[in-house]
Amino acid sequence: MHPNRRRLIFALLAICTLLPGSLFASSHREAPITALDRTADITDWYAFVSYDHPDRVTMMLNVDPFLEPSNGPNYFPFDPNVLYEMKVDNNHDGEEDITFQFRFNTQIRQPGLFTGFVGNLAGFPAITALDGPGSQGLSLRQTYTVTMVKNGKTTNLTEGKTLFAVPSNVGPQTMPDYQSLFNQGIYDLGNGVRVFAGTVDDPFFIDLGAAFDSLHFRMGVGGVLSPQVDADDANNYAPDAVAGFNVNSIVLEVPITWITVDGKLHAEGEKQAVIGTYGATSRPQITVRRSLDRTLSAGPFRQVQREGNPLINELIIGTGSKDRFSMDDPKNDAQFANFFLNPVLATVFGTIGIPVAPAPRTDLLPLVVYTAPICPGCGPNDAGPIADLLRLNTGIPATPVGKQKRLGFLVGDVAGFPNGRRPVDDAVDIASRAVAGILADPKKFGTPIGDGVNTNTEGFGTTFPYVVPANSGRDSHHVGPGQVGCSGQPGGICPVQ
Repeated sequence: MHPNRRRLIFALLAICTLLPGSLFASSHREAPITALDRTADITDWYAFVSYDHPDRVTMMLNVDPFLEPSNGPNYFPFDPNVLYEMKVDNNHDGEEDITFQFRFNTQIRQPGLFTGFVGNLAGFPAITALDGPGSQGLSLRQTYTVTMVKNGKTTNLTEGKTLFAVPSNVGPQTMPDYQSLFNQGIYDLGNGVRVFAGTVDDPFFIDLGAAFDSLHFRMGVGGVLSPQVDADDANNYAPDAVAGFNVNSIVLEVPITWITVDGKLHAEGEKQAVIGTYGATSRPQITVRRSLDRTLSAGPFRQVQREGNPLINELIIGTGSKDRFSMDDPKNDAQFANFFLNPVLATVFGTIGIPVAPAPRTDLLPLVVYTAPICPGCGPNDAGPIADLLRLNTGIPATPVGKQKRLGFLVGDVAGFPNGRRPVDDAVDIASRAVAGILADPKKFGTPIGDGVNTNTEGFGTTFPYVVPANSGRDSHHVGPGQVGCSGQPGGICPVQ
């Protein structure tokens, strides 16, 4: 290893007291309020041009982090008291113009059972369907509705259909063909709209234990990546701590013409092609939990959590401001401008020898305003207010499966983060490098910072809904140091040190 690279790695390990533990964890319990309200906690937000439908956009809202697949008897249904929303700004003013809302309803169909799901036992057949014959063992079953709010008008997109959320994967005796249940949860609502909701494998990937230990990455693997590791999109060189865990996912695909400002398709050089997106969760202003009775909810909905870009609340916003950031609207993000213009983490990187772009960090503006390179057609009057929105140029076609790069926009795969975000995008490495200054000058400030986890161990979906089925409660396992799960290492054994 080159002496300078070795010194950088040791320096990264030496900043133990300088960084909060929530760094690099996407939105998995990153703010105090969401750590206490897991079902309203957004883990990740994605928006991208659909791989197989260039005239559509897919948006994905994942909530409720670190779901242990075996944790019955009720597992992890969506919260009926939470309003889940996907929001789109299409006129560049930082405010939502179109909102897609999701509400869930829980049924207990077999109140005498001790568990939410049973099959091939006590006279119940195996669970092979979400409804009708084969669904008798689905005691805890959820339905949901999808509505669109646009121009003050609310439209029910369900159109009389009953949509069932896909339950947790209990195991092969109870659910012998879970892939079939997963497929049954994909609904075509007509007019180019598809939707899915259910428990799935968490597509996020990170060496979380190393990151939480104040960036104590595995020696020779994380911190600063070698050219070989950095160029490898197919293998992991450090343990993916999220491997084997599930998450609740809502995925919606809609025509691009539904969400552009003028209802038309636009080329990538036109400003009308670019939208801003974010996901949000809200609860009624007053919630009273009553013994034996249903929860009493009253008052207007109040936002609990939101996410646009995967790095803002984690890498940029100070811990003392995270709750306020979570509950406020993107249009008010100017109050956090100092965090954007001079990130503390960038200062830390600079003190340990990593070249960092100088403050004020105007190179980070593409993440919080409408400007090039994501919006090459935007002029000075089109920037809009500072707002944490995941901006997506709908005129840039999807990169074909097999040619997608985990570092996305940074390595010429312009259909990837920070132009929108796909599940394959390595948000940890991209975000870290953006903070260092790679968007300002990739040669001067392009140190290959990374954790050595380059892909999701369970893989990715290549067609809608782009997630893969939930891990089995009976048969799943996690990946850790000293265990099998790092395909880039000898014998597949993940490093400990």
